[in-house]
Amino acid sequence: MTFLGDTSAMDLPDVLNWRRWNDLISLSGQPSETQLQQIADLGVSHIVNLGPHDNKGALEDEAASVAALGVEYVYIPVDFENPTEADYVSFCTTIERLKGKTIHVHCIYNARVSAFFYRYAQSGSGSEAIAFSLMDGIWRPGGVWAAFIGNQQDHDKPNRYAGYDY
Repeated sequence: MTFLGDTSAMDLPDVLNWRRWNDLISLSGQPSETQLQQIADLGVSHIVNLGPHDNKGALEDEAASVAALGVEYVYIPVDFENPTEADYVSFCTTIERLKGKTIHVHCIYNARVSAFFYRYAQSGSGSEAIAFSLMDGIWRPGGVWAAFIGNQQDHDKPNRYAGYDY
């Protein structure tokens, strides 16, 4: 499996913060109904959502929309104010279970997702440098997210977002 990490290889540049993890896994912020269809048209067999359904910008019934496309939906709601080890274990278990499948992982902004993949890479499942680049192109986690990814130096900083804070 090739780890791309190259945002120039964007398949769907109109999807918020679209990124490629590798040749089978894409990441993004919240896709629209139309964009879900476009994602399915890429051959995606599974969509994993880390964004709680009650977040601003979430689709009204994403599970039904994804099911109507013939795509399996996996829902792991991660509280942005409190990402947990249980969330991370569920994520890792899901990614491992879906190895070899074409999957798309999203949340509302691709902050949760990029941080989860960065931590996943830190555990030896991918290039840490590429995962950092993907995350850093979207945001620089502070506070609880800095703790979540093991970045001690940014525990006392706020979350910073590309184009706004750096």
